[in-house]
Amino acid sequence: MEEKKIATRDGFGEAVVELGKENPDIYVIDMDIGKSCKTGQFHRELPEQYLNVGIAEQNAAGVAAGLATCGRIPFVVTYAAFGSMRICEMIRQEICYPKLNVKIACSHGGVTPANDGASHQCIEDMGIMRTLPNMTVVMPADYVSAKALVKAAAAWDGPVYLRFTRDAVPVIYEEGETFEIGKAKELRGGNDVALIANGDTVRLALKAAEELEQKGIAARVLDMHTVKPLDREAVLDCIHTAKAIVTVEDHNIYNGLGSAVAELVSENSGARMRRVGIQDQFGQSAPYERLLEMNGITVENIVKQAEELLEQKNRG
Repeated sequence: MEEKKIATRDGFGEAVVELGKENPDIYVIDMDIGKSCKTGQFHRELPEQYLNVGIAEQNAAGVAAGLATCGRIPFVVTYAAFGSMRICEMIRQEICYPKLNVKIACSHGGVTPANDGASHQCIEDMGIMRTLPNMTVVMPADYVSAKALVKAAAAWDGPVYLRFTRDAVPVIYEEGETFEIGKAKELRGGNDVALIANGDTVRLALKAAEELEQKGIAARVLDMHTVKPLDREAVLDCIHTAKAIVTVEDHNIYNGLGSAVAELVSENSGARMRRVGIQDQFGQSAPYERLLEMNGITVENIVKQAEELLEQKNRG
């Protein structure tokens, strides 16, 4: 049967409409890229809860802050490159510092913008956002989890950064699956190696676990959809029960998921660990899968890293 694929930005677009219909305090603040960020349906069906500020991202953050002070729940919607970097100071000063209930919902995260090139391939966003006090950082793995986590973000008190894919990615979860911000989802059990991934790389971790199983290696797979607050209990359990940990992310290996896990590992007796992710380099105009390959974000490399760590462990 053909693998079903849907971009996580589509899950966001559907979820925010459902939220807006249930709650008139839900607002969308757009910046002239509603077609790409999937807010068109919201605009058509809920025009009184929709604002388009034009190509003025910094202004959007201020408008959102103002709405939040009046009890509204605004979703600032743009590309990840703009939502994390162009308006970073405004998010810090106007949203995070007063801990306002604003959600920054960003499509085009990681290298999924592909042929759009390095300017649109945001590989730094989750790292930037996780350094801001009061900010929560979330990246769903598929369409189903995107819808659920957008709704969880709307119910979460305080700033949330949500990252979505432009490209279609495989649907992993069944409809109706529940998700909690700050709590990882275990997709496979196994105590030889723990594969901790998020977003569009969870699919790769699952396939790597299947290949490792054929080699007699039991791999646990965690969907760490929330980078901040990190699920400390889940990571600590991996440290104590698995022989090695491999993190996988469509983000720079610095300051993203791998760094968050490594920080916890280093503070708790350590563990053999490797980080698979963007190798501290800008992208270029190329197909999405090719860009992943250029950074070693592949099933083959995940398997290789796991095997090398276990071999080191066995040598003592």
